[in-house]
Amino acid sequence: MKGLYILLAAIFFTSCQHQSKEDINKAKQASIDSMKVEINKQRVIDSMKTEMAKIKEEQQVESQKVESQKVVVVHQPANGNATTTTTTTKKKGWSATAKGAVIGAGVGAATGAIVSKKKGEGAIIGGLAGAALGTGTGAVIDSKNKKE
Repeated sequence: MKGLYILLAAIFFTSCQHQSKEDINKAKQASIDSMKVEINKQRVIDSMKTEMAKIKEEQQVESQKVESQKVVVVHQPANGNATTTTTTTKKKGWSATAKGAVIGAGVGAATGAIVSKKKGEGAIIGGLAGAALGTGTGAVIDSKNKKE
């Protein structure tokens, strides 16, 4: 009988130690998963920064093109008294609101697909939320540009 009690006690202690190892492994896996999520978030942020830098660069190149494409025409009549100046400029591109909506939708969809367990549903929800935030941000930028 004593042997049975000793055997049960040994099994109990062994199972408790095994359970703590499982808990430690679960905690390790949870921290690894959270680190992966943070890394993915940082990738999205970095890609947004890269895209914003590209957009700024394109805008600068576009504004330089517009400045170089201005044409000045001077008409001098026979008497030489009157001059007329005509300036043509290139049509502007997208508004900041439209750009913000498109960029926000893309980044939101990517983030939603990465973070969510249901990839399609997460992409749709993230895309809609990103488009809404991007539109709001673009509208603020447009209003600031109009003031300047």
